[in-house]
Amino acid sequence: MKVDVLGISFDEISIEQAVSRACKIMLGGEKAYIVTPNPEIVWLCMRNEALRDAVNGAGMVLPDGIGIIIGARILGTPLKSGRTPGVDFAAALFSQMAKSGLSVFLLGAKPGVADLAGGNLAEKYPGIKIAGTADGYFAEDESVIESVNAAKPSLLLVCLGAPKQELWMAKNSGRLRVPLCAGLGGALDIFAGKAKRAPVFFQRFGIEWLYRIAREPHRIIRCLKLPLFVLAVISKRVFGRDRAAP
Repeated sequence: MKVDVLGISFDEISIEQAVSRACKIMLGGEKAYIVTPNPEIVWLCMRNEALRDAVNGAGMVLPDGIGIIIGARILGTPLKSGRTPGVDFAAALFSQMAKSGLSVFLLGAKPGVADLAGGNLAEKYPGIKIAGTADGYFAEDESVIESVNAAKPSLLLVCLGAPKQELWMAKNSGRLRVPLCAGLGGALDIFAGKAKRAPVFFQRFGIEWLYRIAREPHRIIRCLKLPLFVLAVISKRVFGRDRAAP
C-alpha cells in the first residue's frame, strides 16, 4: 500500500517488512533502489521534478522523519506503520544479511570513513561481507561504477547526502550490476563512529533533529524547511492542492 504525501508515494510498511522485501530482492535476482525521504527531501521534490521522479521511482520509499508521519496524519491518510529511520533499517538489514552471507559495498562520506565503517560492521555483524568501499569525493561516475560492478555486492549503500544520492541512484541504477541500492545520507559516519545518534529519548519521540541542531547549530538552516513542509501539508488539506514552492 502507498500513501501520498505532497506528491511522494510512501510505502506503508514496517521495518521488518522492509527488511524482508529487501532480502527478497537481493536473493531473487531483482533490481531496485531504496530511498528514505524526510520533510526536507519532500519539500525539495516539490521544487525539483527530476528529484521527485527519482524518489518515486524507487522500489521502496520509507518515511524517515516524524514530520512525514505528522504530515500524512494531517492529510487524513496516516502511515500506521510509523517512521522508518534509515540507520535503524540498515542495522536490521545488516543483521539479516549476515545470516545469509550477503555482501555490501559502502559508498560515500569523507576519505577513510567508509573503510572504518566497514571494519565496524564486519565486527558487529559476523557473516556479512564487505565487498568494497569508496569515499564520496569522486569527480565522475564511471570509475565508481566499475569498482562496484567488479566487487559484485548484494547491496550498495549510497551515502552521498540528499538530494545527490537519490539522483545518483536513479541515473546509474541501469548501469550498476547490483540487486539493491539504498540511499542513507550520513549513515556511514554513524557506523564509523564519527557521529553519534541522538539519545534514545530523542529517538523515541522523533525529535532527533532537535538534538542535531543543539550539537550542530548550522543545521538550523536546513531545518527551516520543516515549517514550510507543514504549511504545504495544511494547504493541501484545506485547499486540496499542493502549495507551490517559491
